[in-house]
Amino acid sequence: MADPRGFMKHGRELPSHRPVPVRLRDWKEVYEDFPEDKLRAQASRCMDCGIPFCNNGCPLGTLIPDWNDLTYQGQWREAIDRLHSTNNFPEFTGRLCPAPCEAACVLGIHEPPVTIKRIEVEIVDRAWDEGWIVPEIAAENTGKRIAVVGSGPAGLAAAQQLTRAGHTVVVYERADRIGGLMRYGIPEFKMEKRHLDRRLEQMKAEGTEFRVNVDIGVDITAEQMQVDFDAIVLACGATQARDLPIPGRELGGIHQAMEFLPGANKVQEGDIDDAPVSAAGKDVIIIGGGDTGADCLGTAHRHGARSVHQFEIMPQPSGTRPDANPWPTWPMIYRVTSAHEEGGAREYAINTVQFVGDEDGNVASLETMRVEQTFRDGQMSFEPVHGSEQIFPAQRVFLAMGFTGREQGPLLEQFGVVLTARGNVERNDQWQTNVAGVFVAGDMGRGQSLIVWAIAEGRSAAAAVDEWLMTSTQLPAPILPTTAPQR
Repeated sequence: MADPRGFMKHGRELPSHRPVPVRLRDWKEVYEDFPEDKLRAQASRCMDCGIPFCNNGCPLGTLIPDWNDLTYQGQWREAIDRLHSTNNFPEFTGRLCPAPCEAACVLGIHEPPVTIKRIEVEIVDRAWDEGWIVPEIAAENTGKRIAVVGSGPAGLAAAQQLTRAGHTVVVYERADRIGGLMRYGIPEFKMEKRHLDRRLEQMKAEGTEFRVNVDIGVDITAEQMQVDFDAIVLACGATQARDLPIPGRELGGIHQAMEFLPGANKVQEGDIDDAPVSAAGKDVIIIGGGDTGADCLGTAHRHGARSVHQFEIMPQPSGTRPDANPWPTWPMIYRVTSAHEEGGAREYAINTVQFVGDEDGNVASLETMRVEQTFRDGQMSFEPVHGSEQIFPAQRVFLAMGFTGREQGPLLEQFGVVLTARGNVERNDQWQTNVAGVFVAGDMGRGQSLIVWAIAEGRSAAAAVDEWLMTSTQLPAPILPTTAPQR
């Protein structure tokens, strides 16, 4: 184990953030470098618990105490091998996952938990720098052809696993670049796309083929796909954004988050010169208090917004765990992201009543009312607080209220898959839909969830496909499918 007294010697410490005035001038990631001695001290805080709840907190079953100890010992090559044994893309999860593993850390019962997420990303970044991450070529080809539809984390994880098992894998993406929401939904300041690109180069060298600008069901029919491939994995995500159908919704200047964020990333890719939706010089209101709202916040800051407010209908969370939210469950507490450090005002327990336009048909302000959260017969509702009416100026409004499920369209209609009551694609415990040879992984079958769940589902679905094609498999399968979103 790591230092048995490490947690007594060292407090929790993370890398410093670059100064706000500096980082708002670029789109680079916000963290400063973290010295190796400090990282190893953080790894030493791991208690090597008799029952490592952190492992169960992670859907991938990541062997966290193992690579914490290896990091503390300076055995970096062994650490990346142990990390990769359960996770294809630790450079993604180390930057983007909210770390349910840390919420389940036993040390977190009475002290700040181990910095698991930071240790993870430092291990994989060192492995890339040292040249230890190389293509893993299958010993032989099985002759089986598999299509993966969707290139987000679930699709990429399934594709890499199946390619390494010796199958011929083709990944289809309707956008112009591979990566799904990691490419166009995640700002550069959270994950620079060079991390995604070098992993894709590894996958290409292993034999995975990528085809962009292909909309299955439109450019290629489902029937043709079933002729061309021995198995198909649907991993198209849950990208149907939740709308806000209130008076004034038709006004100009009101956009879904995913109409705003991709443009900024396209500018950073060099594909376009200016973002088609800009917050520069505008009063901005973001409706939605989650991670996507914070992404819009940081992007609006970098555009040079005049003012930014982020609205959340829920009351402001406590800074500590409520009694009804005990360890090791995910803590519903007040959090401050790097984007919140950069400015803007957070408004809680507030509801937008209507959008008000100017004479040109563009949004000019929002009429709002404070609300009180109530429960009746187990059902939550929000009651207006009379006399709390308030008007906020806004020339840009971004809706970041989450996603309601998979998009409707010809893909699912042509495949003829059955949907659950919640609108997700139904699958059995072998990840198969009702259509033979058609599997589903990630948010498309689960509903909106975390990147770590997507990778876990992609790995598990790959094992199921391999077994279905070859009668047995040596690919690991970390989880069984479920449609219930979980932290």
